[in-house]
Amino acid sequence: MSSTPPTGSPGFVLWIEGLPGSGKSTLSAALGEKLRSLGLQVEILDGTSVRQTFFPELGFSRKDREVHARRVSQLARILARNGVAVLVAMITPYETSRQAARSAVDTRFTEVWLRCPLTVCRTRDPKGLYTASTTGAVRKITGVDDPFEEPLNPDLVVDTDTASVDACTRRILEHLSHVGFFPAAAV
Repeated sequence: MSSTPPTGSPGFVLWIEGLPGSGKSTLSAALGEKLRSLGLQVEILDGTSVRQTFFPELGFSRKDREVHARRVSQLARILARNGVAVLVAMITPYETSRQAARSAVDTRFTEVWLRCPLTVCRTRDPKGLYTASTTGAVRKITGVDDPFEEPLNPDLVVDTDTASVDACTRRILEHLSHVGFFPAAAV
């Protein structure tokens, strides 16, 4: 298929949340590749990368985490308004931040919780955060010494500890098709 989006293709925001190590970056990369192959214009907003690049002044207090989520949601809204399929891969530990993101984007927003037990996330530890937290080198690790509030009403829950990347990707794509973000025949 073409690598350019279909004419008049409306954008959307897929907000992917979960503990560190739950698979947010891995799944957003797989989803981005698949959506691009369907002819959509895609932008992945990885919470860590966006923070380091644009908002390095923010720390990890609750207030700073909420400011970060608010800024990312505004950026996602602008991109989606311009026809981009925006994949936000961000821990988003607080329900207030998730609801604020949903409100900011307004329409064509779907929230996906990557549910994965802390024990599994600890064994994955792609950024070494859990290891660093045991030595005290890093503090305020979500799920360890900072809370992760389980989402109250996500649009989709995906258990990444029991399903492969391909199965999780397929499930999310089916959901996006079901809510009308692109034709079912494309999945």
